[in-house]
Amino acid sequence: MPAGLGCAMAIINANTMTTRPRKPGRGRTRSTPSPWQASRERHRDRELKREAVIRAAAREFNRKGYHNTSLDDIAARLQITKPTVYYYVTSKEQLLFQCFIGGVEQIRAAFRAVEGRRAPARVRLNAVLRHYGEAVASDFGWCMVRAEDQDLSPAMSRHIKALKSEIDHGIRQLIHEGIQDGSIAPCDAKMAAFALAGALNWIAHWYRENQSLTGAQIASAFVAIFEGGLAPRPARRRAKPRAARGTSGA
Repeated sequence: MPAGLGCAMAIINANTMTTRPRKPGRGRTRSTPSPWQASRERHRDRELKREAVIRAAAREFNRKGYHNTSLDDIAARLQITKPTVYYYVTSKEQLLFQCFIGGVEQIRAAFRAVEGRRAPARVRLNAVLRHYGEAVASDFGWCMVRAEDQDLSPAMSRHIKALKSEIDHGIRQLIHEGIQDGSIAPCDAKMAAFALAGALNWIAHWYRENQSLTGAQIASAFVAIFEGGLAPRPARRRAKPRAARGTSGA
């Protein structure tokens, strides 16, 4: 091969090698991830971190009380800085409210779940009460029960009272429906709702995660007790009074 032609072939081969398309998935020609997908991942990551901040706050409030807990305590629990906490919430009051919502939303979701079920009202009520008990035994239980007792702004207090009233009226409504369909014995629905919620709320005062029973087991045990009290009873027949035995006189 002439020297000139050999040099030309070498140049062509070199150019061919440098411009040959790479196989997908190899080398540096991988497709760049969609910026929209990356944005979704960042949003998901932020939500997970925000939930971690709220849950850590709930545990600190449960352990030390609202007024004795500082944002520094919450940051220390997560091994982050106080400004990082402020990135996810604006104040300690908002943190308490979000902890309250964390518990109440579990109960509201239970009401939504039973709304369309064709089951006796007592069955639907028991399902709601189980979720109620689990919520009170969760990390958010103390905040759900005690948030209203703290020194909160009037607007925040009204919001909390409105949500608690919604839960109360939901329980009363199921009791009324149970009385109507015969699955619940006739009773004062308001008093019954207060008794049920009061018993469940008290779990937050004594339950701890290291208990021998889980929150779900405790909720089921409470509902079993309620079940016995709410079930209608057959009418009892009144026993006829026995005639007093007379004594024969002489």
